Amino acid sequence: MKRVLIIVDAQEDFTRGALRNEDAIKALPVIADVAKFATAHDMDIVYTMDTHYDRYLETQEGKNLPVPHCLYGTDGWAICPEVIPENLDPMITLMKITFGSDEWWDWPLLDDADEVWMCGFCTDICVSANFQILKAGYPELPITVISDACAGVTPELHDAALKVMKSCQARIATWEELKNEA
Repeated sequence: MKRVLIIVDAQEDFTRGALRNEDAIKALPVIADVAKFATAHDMDIVYTMDTHYDRYLETQEGKNLPVPHCLYGTDGWAICPEVIPENLDPMITLMKITFGSDEWWDWPLLDDADEVWMCGFCTDICVSANFQILKAGYPELPITVISDACAGVTPELHDAALKVMKSCQARIATWEELKNEA
């Protein structure tokens, strides 16, 4: 069975930086454990990276969230180092300038995937947007969202996003549940 792990926006600005989030910080060790498991089981790992530029505040997102974050090349844009396993080679990244990416259809590694696991930040924005895009492009591909390896803007929005993704055929599981089945 070929599985792909997608780690959405596990970046410094969503954890310890400009948009600091204690729930995201608590999820980092879980994401790290999932990533280690994935490399030990020959899964491909894709890291998405929220990526903004100098004119961020002039964008629609910048007008609605006037907090510069994940600016290309800054410390806040970097993926949190603890979620990158030491023996990961190659490291696959997808830079995106908004919540989701339509570049998924250009990724042949998903064409022969049997299952996708997703986790990361923010559950209610980027995780759910990428889930919806993937589900639209690959409607028969099973996608599991690892609930305790995600964090939303608030706990309430996290829970609401999980419910919406479940209603759109995501499997929602904790890491412990998923690990015991794999």
